[in-house]
Amino acid sequence: MKPNQDIRNAVEENGFKLWELAEALGIYDGNLSRKLRRELPTDQKEHIFRVIDRMVERRQMQEGE
Repeated sequence: MKPNQDIRNAVEENGFKLWELAEALGIYDGNLSRKLRRELPTDQKEHIFRVIDRMVERRQMQEGE
């Protein structure tokens, strides 16, 4: 299994691409790819999961309009 598979799965399951996550994090997609090569510390993972949750909320709000 790849490092940070839980993050990769969360992005895919919610219908996003990694580049969209990188954009939401305010970093380049290449930098995100490099970050994900090694298992991230828990605090960084929690931050990323919060960002994914916000992305989902934003999409739901846009669909509701």
